[in-house]
Amino acid sequence: MHYTTIQVTDAAGIRTITLCRPERRNALTPKMRSELISALDDTISAGVGALVLTGAGDAFCSGLDLSELQSMHDRTAAEHRADAEGISHLFRTLYELPLPTIAVVRGAAIAGGAGLAMICDFTLATPAALFGFTEARIGFVPALVSAFLALQLGDKRTRDLLLTARTLNADEAHALGLVSEIVPQERLELRVQELTRSLLANSRQSLSSIKKLMAAQNKAWLDTSIALAMDANAQARETEDFREGVAAFLQKRKPRWARADER
Repeated sequence: MHYTTIQVTDAAGIRTITLCRPERRNALTPKMRSELISALDDTISAGVGALVLTGAGDAFCSGLDLSELQSMHDRTAAEHRADAEGISHLFRTLYELPLPTIAVVRGAAIAGGAGLAMICDFTLATPAALFGFTEARIGFVPALVSAFLALQLGDKRTRDLLLTARTLNADEAHALGLVSEIVPQERLELRVQELTRSLLANSRQSLSSIKKLMAAQNKAWLDTSIALAMDANAQARETEDFREGVAAFLQKRKPRWARADER
């Protein structure tokens, strides 16, 4: 299949998916989301033993594309819901892929980009990598990623990251468990090869069974959490704070949040 926003290569039993919008810091668009889901679905029948997810250029993925933020205000409630379902489908497909997944993060992984990075089984990061669930800064709710984040970090740490909307460096992300290893840039490719070789040395059937088992164990939690998250995601897009937050972001100014009694 021909892709325009991602690059897919298979070599030595490994599939590599590269987000290829470096001029936009690999920001997510509906087209990229659709292509990612298609490539992930195809991975199951591609005969590979592991998946590497990375980004072209200086960033992994900066979250939603600016043009998407600009157009959100003109969408209907049904369109907001459909978009939330699309993001959920992408995250769930990556999480439930029945083979090992490795995110290779150079530079920024922000919002939905941080979600993609941390949902993978292994997250390798260079010392320059940055992570953040920054949606609250623009009046949005990081709803869909919250289910996966709480599953990995627990309630307290998830609240910390989502409520503060702070950006983490590689060391902080590693200390929390969002990053598996910090690898110097010059050793990154070699470390990916080492890790994939160790994975391919194991039984593919066993690895697939492990992934399916863990997905099944967490299914009830994710089903409930994601259903609630899709509602929260769609509703957040219609709030005044989201309108103001996006406007402030686009105008490069501080947002002027309305008080609760003014809403």
